[in-house]
Amino acid sequence: MMISGWKTKYSEILKEFGYDEKKDKESATILNTILKKSKTEEKIRKLVQGKTVFVIGSGPSLSSAIPKLKKLKKGIKIAADSSLKVLLENGIIPDIVVTDLDGDERSLKKIAKKAIFVIHAHGDNIEKLELAKKFKNCIGTTQTKPFKKIQNFGGFTDGDRGVFLANHFEAKKIILFGMDFGSRIGKFSNTKKSERKIKLKKLKKGKSLLEWLATKSKSELFTTSSKIEGFEKLPYKSLDIIIT
Repeated sequence: MMISGWKTKYSEILKEFGYDEKKDKESATILNTILKKSKTEEKIRKLVQGKTVFVIGSGPSLSSAIPKLKKLKKGIKIAADSSLKVLLENGIIPDIVVTDLDGDERSLKKIAKKAIFVIHAHGDNIEKLELAKKFKNCIGTTQTKPFKKIQNFGGFTDGDRGVFLANHFEAKKIILFGMDFGSRIGKFSNTKKSERKIKLKKLKKGKSLLEWLATKSKSELFTTSSKIEGFEKLPYKSLDIIIT
């Protein structure tokens, strides 16, 4: 079941970025054949429902967020895969990784049996989908119509898809770290100079989707990063109060 209004948002994405819906559907179909039947979705619900959830991206503010994240023992951590390498280097193991498999493959494999993976299928990552076989607990997502083992919780980039995921599974509070959506690209994102323009465009779209989600979500929404309409700006010093 898709979030109400997603079909319109997806149509906008196809138009703005020139993506091919048929290729997205093809990718989702392939991922569906790769994934095994599992109870991973139930595991996600048990982890997230009614809980405080941290969604971690790889924006510029991630550097300052890491010392804080290391100290936070409570809270479920959902990480965009571009943040995974530096998180693991700092001893932070996320509970859930949201990925379209374009992040650091070594890091993904390192926690293949520890974390839950939410793997996104789209027209440009068909050749990488076989990697899903490495993960013990994983589910598949698409931006098109969900079917069989493939879900659609909403969202566009790995980071904002993590927020849509937490919203879908009814997190009590969602707190963003390293999700800046500004004119600067975080050093951990490994974005090539040739990809900078499209990356910034994707970030702008991701931010607009989160602002749209904020008008619909029943979760309490916070950000420790740059301002996002509908999310309360939260200083690090207030974290202990918020998550208790």
